[in-house]
Amino acid sequence: MIIDFHTHLFPDKIAPKARQQLINNGLRFGNVLEACTEMTLKSLISRMNEWGIDLSLVLPIATKPSQTRHINEFAASLSQSSEGKLMSFGSIHPDCDNWKEEIDNVVSLGLKGLKFHAEYQDFTLDEPRMIRIYDYAFSKGLIIIHHAGVDLGMPAPYHTSPQQFAFVAKELKGGVLIAAHLGGHGQWDDVEKYIVGSNIYLDTSMGQQYYPKEQFLRFVKNHGSDKILFASDSPWSRADKEINIINSLPLTEKEKKNIFCDNAKRLLKI
Repeated sequence: MIIDFHTHLFPDKIAPKARQQLINNGLRFGNVLEACTEMTLKSLISRMNEWGIDLSLVLPIATKPSQTRHINEFAASLSQSSEGKLMSFGSIHPDCDNWKEEIDNVVSLGLKGLKFHAEYQDFTLDEPRMIRIYDYAFSKGLIIIHHAGVDLGMPAPYHTSPQQFAFVAKELKGGVLIAAHLGGHGQWDDVEKYIVGSNIYLDTSMGQQYYPKEQFLRFVKNHGSDKILFASDSPWSRADKEINIINSLPLTEKEKKNIFCDNAKRLLKI
């Protein structure tokens, strides 16, 4: 079984415009982003079937407070419209005045976590107002996953760092916190210094074509394969290539099984 813990899509009517805007964002900074899906439900499932992926987790981002309720309702609809191929987390915008109510709504919709993106939502990972939001979400049993490190479509300076993740994990003292892009895209030396060995989960999204294979193997050994989640960041990375690279590495079958499915099954309670 293979579970992709980090994918993106939009409702059909806005997917073409949103996809092109994200590609254009990358071009502004000299980064050519090739999208392997149309960022629709149908195109993601088509790729999943082609590449042998059993379940994908969709991670929406509310970029405005006014989007929060609608995005979470759309997220809740995905599992019903995908014949069991998709699950979705919810999202809240940190500037929502009623953020507790919105978190309660995420729980009532049956969503199991929240996705945050500091660059698109304009906050800093470890600021006090965010600690309060994380703490309340954890108290409701939700998983929290963050974009971490460089975003190829956004300007520096970036609003997350491995040091900040370590601080947040220490402050919260519990709950499942996931740092995407192996703890911080382009910040992997600091990830080794500040995160490896902690209780923070890492996903492998967009991913294997960037970080050194020797460094990834050190992460598996020193952080533990039980805290690493296979992820592609679809459509920005091809899951089939990511899968092939991981399978080519000198990992045990147990380590691969942890990364590809067992950790995700445990966290998602499936």
